[in-house]
Amino acid sequence: MLNKIMKRGQKKPSKSDIIEPPMPTSSSSSVTVNHASRLSAATLHPVTLATVPHNPGTVEVLPMLRDVPMSERHNLFLKKLQICCFLFDFSDPTKSVREKEIKRHTLAELVDFVQSGSCKMNEVMQEEFIKMISANIFRCLPPAAHENTGTEVGDPEEDEMFMDPSWPHLQLVYDLLLKYVVSSETDTKIAKRYLDHSFVLKLLDLFDSEDMREREYLKTILHRIYGRFMVHRPFIRNAINNIFFRFIFETERYNGTGELLEILGSIINGFALPMKEEHKLFLVRALIPLHKPKCVQLYHQQLSYCITQFVEKDYRLADAVIRGVLKYWPITNCAKEVLFLGELEEILEVTHSAEFQRCMVPLFRQIGRSLNSSHFQMTGG
Repeated sequence: MLNKIMKRGQKKPSKSDIIEPPMPTSSSSSVTVNHASRLSAATLHPVTLATVPHNPGTVEVLPMLRDVPMSERHNLFLKKLQICCFLFDFSDPTKSVREKEIKRHTLAELVDFVQSGSCKMNEVMQEEFIKMISANIFRCLPPAAHENTGTEVGDPEEDEMFMDPSWPHLQLVYDLLLKYVVSSETDTKIAKRYLDHSFVLKLLDLFDSEDMREREYLKTILHRIYGRFMVHRPFIRNAINNIFFRFIFETERYNGTGELLEILGSIINGFALPMKEEHKLFLVRALIPLHKPKCVQLYHQQLSYCITQFVEKDYRLADAVIRGVLKYWPITNCAKEVLFLGELEEILEVTHSAEFQRCMVPLFRQIGRSLNSSHFQMTGG
């Protein structure tokens, strides 16, 4: 019936479309890093960034890692991490040009070096590596354009896309982190000490970045962390749940909702049956209420996919899902109503007859109201 009252909306993304990693900066994204789980017996006095002598305010050019003997690479690696901890002001492109370029070249060298696996990273090196990553990516995000002007959130397709001026450095840092996380040589028992709950929470805060390129990297990295570090899975789901609560009931503004929903689409697809009660509560308390915000069109395609995945997993959820969508049905926003009708169509395709009969009365009442709408999008005119 819904086919008769409207054109079908956007198709739900395929499972293969859920996570699309960003373009790597080097030739291959399947990197490996050889890690030693413990310090070697010969390393009696490990060197850290805190013990490396440095001259504050200066960035020196160091020899290439491949040009020094193996016995000196660990200490040189740490010195290069120290250089990469220097932060620069990118608002003025004429400021510290030489130093910025030295850091960029150093980061690019580290990306190639870590990918090559030519030097094992011991625990000290891994700890200082994550400290360098944290120093670069964990920062106060610039205010959004509408916060400066006091205007409403606009259409991202019409608004000029924000591009972080520090991206030449940030991209390389994110690439380093991604290669570290996905490497088959990374010992998760050691890595989880540094990629801990505090790190994950700060990573989630960055999803509010205005820069779409950054959110793409964050989406891929968080999904990889979720896949490799099973100990973090409940924590990550709960943290995303809290982000959605704050977005729905307090701010109604969060840039990374669509990216988080893409990650969830893949996670939901992997839920085991019978489905845990906590997952059903997440559907009812967090996902369905995401239909409420005015800006739902910005992430509706990803939301619709997640909702449909739940019904495909457990057909008994169809009644609660359909009634939930009807609860947040728009009254005056016709464009939003078209999206909801398209979502209902996809849900009904996987709904069993018994569940359909439970909700068909309120469903057809709403369809009737849509048929009587004077808006051409609703009547098919």
